[in-house]
Amino acid sequence: MASASSADRAGRPPAQRLRDALAELAAGSGPEALTASALCELAGVSRNALYRYHPDVLHELHKLQRRRCRDPGPAKRDLQQLRDENEDLRQHVAKLAALVDHYFAAWQETSSLLRRRERELADLRRNAKPKLVSIRN
Repeated sequence: MASASSADRAGRPPAQRLRDALAELAAGSGPEALTASALCELAGVSRNALYRYHPDVLHELHKLQRRRCRDPGPAKRDLQQLRDENEDLRQHVAKLAALVDHYFAAWQETSSLLRRRERELADLRRNAKPKLVSIRN
């Protein structure tokens, strides 16, 4: 089968082989990278030939790379969604911590006011001279 593919390569011009390889890379969603090296290896063409004689294919490769970067796969979309949710939760935690600090400071202030009022009332009770008033006249 390897001899058939090499015979097939020999019968087609390099530009056609590069275009076919690019279509194959674009259609595949496998682990193969969308790089010039992978394209040249699949087409059986040197990278120098790609850069020198086939800039249109190289341009199409770059467009495809940009398109893939803009449209991440489902795993990357899920990962980005989790990162966004994590950032939202961090912001909520920061807001809650600020709210707890605020309420703690309010509690401390209220406690000190109550202690002061209790002292003032105790001083008033201590200094007040009780007078007995007769209800019968």
